[in-house]
This record gives sequence, C-alpha cells and structure tokens, in this order.
Amino acid sequence: MCGIAGFYTNYNYLNSPKDILINMTQELSHRGPDSEGYWQDQERGIALGHKRLAIQDLSKKGSQPMISNSGRYILSYNGEIYNHLEIREEINQSLSNSCEWKGTSDTETILSAFELWGIRGSLEKFIGQFAISVWDSKENKLFLTRDRFGEKPLYFGWTNKSFVFASELKAIKRFEGFNNKIDKRALNLYVRHSYVPTPFSIFENIYKLQPGTLLEINSYLFNRSMIKDYSSPLNTDNFKLNTWWSIENIYEDSNKFTEEENVEELVEKELRESIRLQLISDVPIGCFLSGGIDSSLIAILMQKESEKPINTFTVGFKEGQYNESTYAREIANHIGSNHKELFVTADDALKVIPKLCKIYDEPFSDVSQIPTYLISKLAKDHVTVILSGDAGDELFGGYNRYRFAPILWNFVRFIPHFLRKFLFKVVLLIPKDFLNNIGSILPKRISIHLLGDKLHKLLIKLIKVTNQTDLYNQIITEWHEDDAIVKEVKKMDYFTLTNPQLFKSMTFEEKMMFLDAKTYLTDDILTKVDRASMSVSLETRVPFLDHRLFKTSTKLRIQDKVYKNTGKVVLRNILKSHMPKINLKRPKQGFSVPIGDWLKGPLKEWAEDLLNQDRIEKEGFFDSKKVNKYWKEHLSGQGNWEHKLWNILMFQSWLEEQHYEEY
Repeated sequence: MCGIAGFYTNYNYLNSPKDILINMTQELSHRGPDSEGYWQDQERGIALGHKRLAIQDLSKKGSQPMISNSGRYILSYNGEIYNHLEIREEINQSLSNSCEWKGTSDTETILSAFELWGIRGSLEKFIGQFAISVWDSKENKLFLTRDRFGEKPLYFGWTNKSFVFASELKAIKRFEGFNNKIDKRALNLYVRHSYVPTPFSIFENIYKLQPGTLLEINSYLFNRSMIKDYSSPLNTDNFKLNTWWSIENIYEDSNKFTEEENVEELVEKELRESIRLQLISDVPIGCFLSGGIDSSLIAILMQKESEKPINTFTVGFKEGQYNESTYAREIANHIGSNHKELFVTADDALKVIPKLCKIYDEPFSDVSQIPTYLISKLAKDHVTVILSGDAGDELFGGYNRYRFAPILWNFVRFIPHFLRKFLFKVVLLIPKDFLNNIGSILPKRISIHLLGDKLHKLLIKLIKVTNQTDLYNQIITEWHEDDAIVKEVKKMDYFTLTNPQLFKSMTFEEKMMFLDAKTYLTDDILTKVDRASMSVSLETRVPFLDHRLFKTSTKLRIQDKVYKNTGKVVLRNILKSHMPKINLKRPKQGFSVPIGDWLKGPLKEWAEDLLNQDRIEKEGFFDSKKVNKYWKEHLSGQGNWEHKLWNILMFQSWLEEQHYEEY
C-alpha cells in the first residue's frame, strides 16, 4: 500500500517544480514509510511522486514510479493486485517468449499488462484495490483510475492554473499557491451524510474520482498559453471520463438463483477464494475480529487457509451495550488464533480526537472512526497487512434499515399524505418531556428510554415521505431540509443515485443495498478504514469486495439475505456450519462508541469550545442558534443529538486545523 501524488501543468507557472513534487509526496509518508520516488518530464509538464509501503517484493525492484520495459508507460500507483501472479502467467502464455521479469512486484505486472492489453483491457482483468496514475509517453496523456468499489482514494482537480492529483487532500494542499475555497455544497452534503460524497471534496474544484472509472487527460490542454480554473474539469474537451466497471451493470445482468441451488456452498467457495488471493504478502498479516458475523466468518475461513495460527485483533468498551469483545474471544478460542484485545475508554477517545481531522483530511464523522484508528494502531504493532469483514452488510443485508424500513413503508403508504401530515403534527404538539416520562414509567419489559425524543424524530422523518426513496433518504441522513443548518444554501439536496428502470425489478431492501453500495460503502465505510489504517502504515484488505462475490450476492433472492426480521441469512448459515453452538440471535451492535454520553462528560469542555455560539456565528458556515439549541437539549437530556452534533464538531475541529481565515 502506498501514497501517490503528482501534477500536470505548464512548468513556467511554478517556481520550483521538483520541490513542489517532493513536498506533496512527503505529506503521504504515513501511507508509505519504506521508500519514495519521483519522476518528472518538464517539457511535457508531468510529474509523478510515490511513497511506498512494501508488501510484495520488498527489494528496490518494486520501487515506484516505475517505467515499463518499452519506456511507454510510467506508473505511480497505490494498492494491491491480488491475482497478479495469475496475470503474469497469462502474459507469459500470450508472448512467443516468456517475459523477462526483473522482480516479483505487482507493479511490474501492471505495466506489462498495460503493454500487452492496453489500460482498460488490463483493468478488467485485475482483482484488487488500487488508485493508479500512469503517463503514456507515446500518446502524451495522463490516465487516472480507481478500483471497482473505491477501496483506495484518489483526489484530483484544479488549483493555481494546474491539474493536481493525490491519494489524500493534504498532499494537494501542498501544491504551490493552493487557495481553493470551502465548497458550501459539499459542506451541505457532509452534514447530511456524515461524509463528503463522491465526486465532491470539501474544496471547490477538487474532486474524488468515481470508482470503476478511467479519467484521460489530453496533453492539448497544456499547449495553450493560459489555463483557467474550471468549475468542473470534466465538462471540457480535454478530459474523457469512461466507466470500465459499474454496480448498475452488475445488477442489470444478474438473474436470481433458484430455490434448488446451494447458495451457501457457492458463497463460501467464492469468499474462501477471495481470502486465498488476499493472503498474498511478503510481510506479516492478520485479521480484524469484532465478534460479529462478517469478521468472524473471515477469521474462520482465513484460518483454514493458513498452516499457522493467524493473528486476530479486537477492540472492546467498558460500556457493556457497546462491547462485543467476549464474542470475538469466543471465535478466537475456537480457531486458535493469536488474539490481541484493546479496551477503549473516554480518555483514549480524548487522545485520538485531536488527530482525527489530520487523519481524515476532510470533514468525516462516523463515530466508529475512533475505535477503527485504535485497533489499527494495535494491529500495526504486530502485522503490516490486515483483512477486515467490511462490506458484508451492504452485500448480504446486514443493516437494521433493511429489516425495518419496509415495515415503516407499509405503515405510511396506506395513510393518505394529508391525513398522515395532520395526525403526525398533532402528536408532535405533545411535549417530548411528557412522552419521555411516559416511556420511563411503563413496565420494565416495554419501557422506552427517551420515548418522546425517539417518537418525535421518527414522525419528523415520516411526515414528508411520499415514496421509498424519500424514506431511505430520511433514514440515512442526520440534518434534514427543515433544519437548514448550513448558511447560504437554500435547499438540502438529496444525494442518492437512482435508476428508475433498474429499480422496477428490485424489492425495497435491494434498492437500499444498491444505494448503500454506491455511496455509503465507498465514502463512509471504506474511507473510514483506509484513512485510519494508513495513518499508521497498515494495509487493509476486504475479502467481501471481490467483484465476483459481489455479483453472486446480487443474484441471491431477498429471502437469502433478509427473512423474518433476520439479516445476512446466507452468512449466518455458513457461520453456523462451522460453529454450530454459536449464538447468532444477539442484536447487531456495529462498531460504535458511546459518544453521546462522552459529550456530556469527558468531552464536554472540548465540545463547548467548538460549539460556542459566537465562534460559529463569526465563522459563518452554520446557523449558530440552531446548533446551540441542539447542544443545550443534548446536555439537558431532552434529546439525544449525538450524531447531529458530532457532524458539526468534526467539521469545526477540521476547520480549526485548516486556519479557516485562509479559506
């Protein structure tokens, strides 16, 4: 795993191009502490930088930027191609004489594939995670591409009359004269979703490359005497953005399995093959183990592929409702792994929080970012590569919304909208405190903590719902249109990708899984894990995201995923076959933290400073009165606004780090 950076510009605009490239690349040292490399062609205006975390072929023969045998392609890339040995064999068989390989790195394999099949033809053969920058010296073109699901990050865009790109924003900010403003539209989307969705970044004119796409930049762009900043660089003749793989196409081509087919056997076979490929490494490797279904299954199958006890790592909490460490220990004992545990306290969180804005580089507020960083730090003390159970929820129906949203939809769809609006508004007139008291005095088995708070939140979400997409948006977002929290943004635009034709053949559950795979998986889950792990130079791999296994998941019938209030049916059955006595009836907990309680206790002083009403008013991004209202209600116990507040706090913390006066 590595970090890449570079630019494409008229060198006459820059004072010291070499120093700029070095400065950009050095910002990515955490992604690649083992070595670095630089390549420039001043006449053509192109520069590529690389920081290396050596995983395959630890010698200098794997160093980048690397030049292909013919000299046509110069490559700087971040990632791993798990099937590169099979591709090498295919290359050898395609040539009259076997290729003379200089080393054993997958980087050399990529370049040889480009020489033989071209860039797009090679991408379709690769199984792995990657963000690639490659200069074609024959065509005088720069190509950028990203893996199918966006496991590896790649930012690009315009600043100071130049085209820039890098693995992380912090490298782009080191480009000479960087002065891009904060994008209010992106900020608006961030407070809704807790992340900045692709293709936006928090800065104007800087973007995230969409997964499964190939961006081609034409050298004609730099034959002109003057370059202007484009509001969108993809709306010009000098850029070509092509999709070489998409989730939509997989869903469109997927015919459902029949009841007679043994789907458990097929899924296990493909998952085990994915794990086998992802175990390729010349450095120590391990597995995150939360105790949930996904990571437990990865650990069990990983151990079956290993002759030695594997290394497993888990994080726990003293707050019992957030702690799954006992389940993780049960799995570890069953497979006989070398198991390490870390228990997180509020003091641990306090130490991590100041680092988050630097680690995530743009506003990001999934609260599980804290334990993800801490477990990555623990694992790095023992291994360099880790397998995780991420993506099991999106592929196989694990999130609670897949079970409860259809029930809610069936409830609201039969009530005329005008009647529902009237009834819900009547209920909303009942004070939350009154309903909270009722919830607390009910018999213990049916008592509901903060009943009024939860009921008000639910009704506000449901009151405007007119279709399934509305309901999905209400479920996945925090700050809604009525909140209008971001100043100078009139409407809280929904940001979900819809395909009406494709949706016609989908159940509500499948629609949500599709949308989650397109947005939440890439921009929340994979971003969270990549930034946390790479901040400590740890490579993570996601076996569930083998694209062949993904296609199989889309062919499963909905009852193989969600059935009778149970999610991940197929995965549960597979896990049960390996551990018949395991308890799988416990509720899904996720990888969360008690941030709501911490904000009232050990994090209160830190939060008070960032949420100060005068400060927020002066900065000019948020409605300070609304922020203050939610903060006071949270402190008093009138409502639990931990997620709304955490979104604001993570932006405020990030903004403080940016020296916001400059933007």
